[in-house]
Amino acid sequence: MRIIFTGGGTGGHIYPIMAIIERLKERNLATTDEILFVGTKNGLEAKIVPGAGVNFKTIEMRGFSRKHIMSNFATIKLFLKATKKAQKIINEFKPDIVMGTGGYVSGAVVYEAAKMKIPTLIHESNSVVGVANKFLGHYVNKICYTFDDAAKQFSEKKKLVKTGNPRSQQVLNLSSTKVDMQSKWNLNPIIPTVLVFGGSRGALAINRIMLKSLTRLQKKPYQIIWVTGTYYFKEIQEKLANIDYGKSIKILPYVKDMPALLPKMICVVSRSGATSIAEFTALGVPAILIPSPNVTHNHQMKNALDLEKAGAATVIAESDLNINNFISSIDHIVLDRKYYTEMSKASKKLGVPDASDEVIKVMQDISK
Repeated sequence: MRIIFTGGGTGGHIYPIMAIIERLKERNLATTDEILFVGTKNGLEAKIVPGAGVNFKTIEMRGFSRKHIMSNFATIKLFLKATKKAQKIINEFKPDIVMGTGGYVSGAVVYEAAKMKIPTLIHESNSVVGVANKFLGHYVNKICYTFDDAAKQFSEKKKLVKTGNPRSQQVLNLSSTKVDMQSKWNLNPIIPTVLVFGGSRGALAINRIMLKSLTRLQKKPYQIIWVTGTYYFKEIQEKLANIDYGKSIKILPYVKDMPALLPKMICVVSRSGATSIAEFTALGVPAILIPSPNVTHNHQMKNALDLEKAGAATVIAESDLNINNFISSIDHIVLDRKYYTEMSKASKKLGVPDASDEVIKVMQDISK
């Protein structure tokens, strides 16, 4: 198959595609030359995709503004220009199928492909459907999704296929790698370990509550790996330079092999982006979710509440976060074995171990 993938802006739009590409190559269904990723030059995809050795082309595109209505006339002009460039890319590459995951660039590329009668599909990884995917739902052949709430937001019910997030299957494959916490970070592999992280850059609210909670956490019968994010690490190091917070808390800027580390965790504390949720539900790791309030349509809160409803997570709104509910939430999971087991089972039920293969099956069906 010759495939054009498109999506951009956030990891939730990029990582599902990267997982599918990896699986296509593993199954010998597509070579590197048969795969093209179309994104923007300023989005996260501009770093991730070429760095992974995937063919990459860019289209200039931006979102619509709610505050500055007049600027949207220029955005419409840009969209029309983007569809013309998309048509040129499609004609040159000659794909058998075009798949989008969200972001305004995918709106232009998938829309143009659908107009050209090329088989198309989209994947929605969040519980709140993005603007681009909602628009494209009217034109594509199939709509793949992860959360049941997302399915309710599409009117084209016959197009819907629940596949889960492809990152889940990728994480299961990567989790077989062994991480020796004792030799790497001088942590006891027998003691229950909690992972606290806020993404590659970090989350200010999570880092602040950790700073406030350190003196109480160091006395607990569990240990903590606190991943601050590269942006905040130096500042936190300076603040803790003369503070003894014990040996049971390990502070790191970033963990490269996160999927290999997750199976060893008794629980995770994190934001509730689609990629993070796909990773720990694939492995059945209970979660304490502190959704970012600074995202479109508050979709992280909706993602988190879906997990809490299923019994796989505890949700604390950033505005309600304090030392007491933060520590007591961790204690409840780590110290109550029955509660932990129930949460772990619920989390595992939400993970889709063959999500990439499910999406690929849809691709194969519509390309026929």
